[in-house]
Amino acid sequence: MVIHNYTFRAATPIWEVGTSRMQNRTVCFTADIPATDRTVTVSATASCAFVLMVNGTYVAHGPARTCHGFFRVDEYDISRYLTKEINRVAIRVASYNRYSYSYLNQPGFLCAEITAGEDILAATGTDQYPVSFNAYPVTERVSKVQEYSFQRTFVETYKLTEGAFDYEFNPNTAVAPVAVEPAVAGRFICRDIPYNDEDDHAPLSVIHRGRLELKDRDGSPNKNLEYDSGFMVERWAYRDQTDVNESPAEIILDANTYADIVFDRNTTGIYEFDLETESDGDLFILFAEVLRDGQIYLGSLPSTHNVLTVSAKAGKYHVQCAMPHTMKYVRIQATESSMKVSGLHIHHIAYPMTAINTRYNGDDAAMKRIYDAAVETFRANSVDIYMDCPSRERAGWLCDSFFTSRVERVLTGKSILERAFLQNFILPERFEYLPKGMLPMCYPSDHPNENFIPNWAMWYGVELLEYYKRTGDREFIDSAKDRMYGLMDYFKAFENEYGLLEKLEKWVFVEWSHSNDLVQDVSFPSNMLYARLLNDMGILYEDPALIEKAASIRKVINELAMTESGFFCDNALRVDSKLVLSGERTESCQYYAFFCDVATPESHPELWNTLVYEFGYDRQEKGLYPEIWPANAFIGNYLRLDLLNRYGFKNELYDNIKGYFTYMADTTGTLWEHAGDYASCNHGFASHVLYWMDELGLLTRD
Repeated sequence: MVIHNYTFRAATPIWEVGTSRMQNRTVCFTADIPATDRTVTVSATASCAFVLMVNGTYVAHGPARTCHGFFRVDEYDISRYLTKEINRVAIRVASYNRYSYSYLNQPGFLCAEITAGEDILAATGTDQYPVSFNAYPVTERVSKVQEYSFQRTFVETYKLTEGAFDYEFNPNTAVAPVAVEPAVAGRFICRDIPYNDEDDHAPLSVIHRGRLELKDRDGSPNKNLEYDSGFMVERWAYRDQTDVNESPAEIILDANTYADIVFDRNTTGIYEFDLETESDGDLFILFAEVLRDGQIYLGSLPSTHNVLTVSAKAGKYHVQCAMPHTMKYVRIQATESSMKVSGLHIHHIAYPMTAINTRYNGDDAAMKRIYDAAVETFRANSVDIYMDCPSRERAGWLCDSFFTSRVERVLTGKSILERAFLQNFILPERFEYLPKGMLPMCYPSDHPNENFIPNWAMWYGVELLEYYKRTGDREFIDSAKDRMYGLMDYFKAFENEYGLLEKLEKWVFVEWSHSNDLVQDVSFPSNMLYARLLNDMGILYEDPALIEKAASIRKVINELAMTESGFFCDNALRVDSKLVLSGERTESCQYYAFFCDVATPESHPELWNTLVYEFGYDRQEKGLYPEIWPANAFIGNYLRLDLLNRYGFKNELYDNIKGYFTYMADTTGTLWEHAGDYASCNHGFASHVLYWMDELGLLTRD
């Protein structure tokens, strides 16, 4: 495989002495450089994430994530930010040291250098150049706080006193730097993917005001935490909410009051604002994607703590946060003190619009809103890997990526991000905690609980064939061969007397519906997908034995799973050594059958016509086929629409797109994980609607 190695000219990895394995440790590295007419570039990588600033001005959030043992290097031209005789370049690095789905659990480090043309101005790990890097522990950020979610790391909590963050922008700061030491890193490779658009988004208006009232409640904060944001927020009840329409530029809050603000759409980014507090108090920023009964609805992301806390002594502060968050609505509440929040905005973290060359060319206003929502959904979830959502997880899930990868090709004509995403699964020699041959269900991530989704590994192979058809990148396909045959070897151990996979282990996943209650002992949707994997690998690696094996599995499924009702049964159970159909039938199972070529409109015309004309977004309203469990958005409804497109049912496809997605686009300006707003309302795979719009001739290219 071609790997684009990156070689720093002088820099080596460093970190604050003794803290590289400390959880949720943040360190700011600074270098003071003179103004110059030459192009000045910062090259940097880190574990886990950094915010780059010049003279206190936000520049970028990075670096691009990749796999264990490898680190992608970002390069930023900072010339336009050099506005002073001496300019402070600050790289605030967060090292989480926690198992999660969003960042790898690896020791903290920074490796960075600053160049002006051919000259090196500063480099970590050496003092031989004109400028040295200094390190300052970001004590303003509290380390011992609650987890943000199972899939992400920690909430952001800050304690501010006079002079907070002074070292990030002031070359004459009185704060003393701390000692650093060489740090453990890995192999450096080029970023290889587009840099984010990081434009500023300001809220539209203040829409509600109200007061806070302490609840009568038992309990106390978690004693293991320095600050328990969840407990502190839950102390308060919301009272006397009134509707307002005020400018959000300057929000003045009396003690123990709140204000709600709204953005034009569901947006992902990093908060920045000025804060003035009359006396000591806490500012809480709660954020959500939807309202429920006029209230900020935090429950749309269960077990996720959408709260940012600033506990401040009396004074004035400039706050620039560290992590991207997703919101359309924000509740700002001040406790114990009156406060003023000025200039609140977010730095939009998204795939660059400049790399998108596709536009909507229809005259249907609802379709245009769906197009815009899908574009924002793609951009928010295609920053450095394909993500499921930019909120709860920021994780690179397989299967989701199958759909998002098609969108990248439609919008850009390229598959640059897809190659980097797929490469992450190929580069490591092995995946700790997973059985031999199995791929992680999402990556880069750690899975110490040894969990995986066997179905999602199959989707990697299915996507791989489409990647090859899109790009002709034979070199990459060949580099993946051993890994793919290792995967198929893994599955052989689960084949029963019929050649079907039986009693697959761990999280067998079909879709978010009743289908997922029907995955044992023999899951027919899982076996349908297995047949597609084998067939696609047979095509990709010119292996007729795999194609023949796939055909045999399809034949067996037709013989065993088709019921007298004309619908495929979802699963069979092992009873007294025999396989017995459960009798359960789901909408998504039927779509799997056609998507995986177990059935075709020609081989199963009655079932096909029933699915096309009597199923869809309004079937339950019409009361049709109540005995067939309905599909959810992911992935049943998406398979449905894809099949309508595959077999040329363009009018039905157009109608289903509007039926499924208009409400989403109008509600949040993004597209959702489920058919309802009870989970993520910005999910990467959902942008796949753009692929169908392109197939319908609704898109044009610049």
